[in-house]
Amino acid sequence: MDSSEKVVFAYLSHKGFKDVVYEPDGNVPPDFLIDGRIAIEVRRLNQNEQSASGTRGLEEVAKPLWPRVNRLVQSLGPPTAGASWYVFYRFKRPVQWKRLEPQLRAALVNFRDGTNHQRARLTIEGSFELKLFRAGKSYDTFFVLGGCSDRDSGGWVLPEMERNLHICVAEKTRKVSRVRANYPEWWLLLVDHIGHGLSDFDREQFRQQVQMVHDWDKIILVDPLDPTRAFQV
Repeated sequence: MDSSEKVVFAYLSHKGFKDVVYEPDGNVPPDFLIDGRIAIEVRRLNQNEQSASGTRGLEEVAKPLWPRVNRLVQSLGPPTAGASWYVFYRFKRPVQWKRLEPQLRAALVNFRDGTNHQRARLTIEGSFELKLFRAGKSYDTFFVLGGCSDRDSGGWVLPEMERNLHICVAEKTRKVSRVRANYPEWWLLLVDHIGHGLSDFDREQFRQQVQMVHDWDKIILVDPLDPTRAFQV
């Protein structure tokens, strides 16, 4: 099971379901089967972007970008004059690493080799921003990756939940269409990585505001930090 499926399994166990089978038909929908008749599909409720090639989660860009930037900053040698510098970056999509990498390297090398080492902010192509801060101690490398910020993520929580809920439901509906007749009842359980900290009041407000047309028997949002906290849309 992946991390989302483990959260959903914990939720189903908490609800008292005993006959829960994981991947009853192999690596095809559904992800779980309850009592031989209730098919369960699982997905992360995450923030997504639309592109010419379709929909993808924001983390599909953010996650591989971090190790690439980290490898680059660590490759630029040891500290000079007993000082290391923290590197923080902020980005906006699209990110083309082959184009960004040489410009990013040049900007960091110019800073490293310069004589005026002051706190700095550097912008590359308008979509990638660096902030450099002197570290309080010397590390093994001149630059140390300190953090990052995704300019495409965020936004008001409830509207973002609704927008991405439509995306996730449509995607899963297409995925199960060929096997829908195999079981009489289908539930979609979404592990909520957008609004998992919502209060009970906010959840009720969201449930009242969201207008959706779908053919799932139940759509349930589960808190990834506490699988016992969930609510039906």
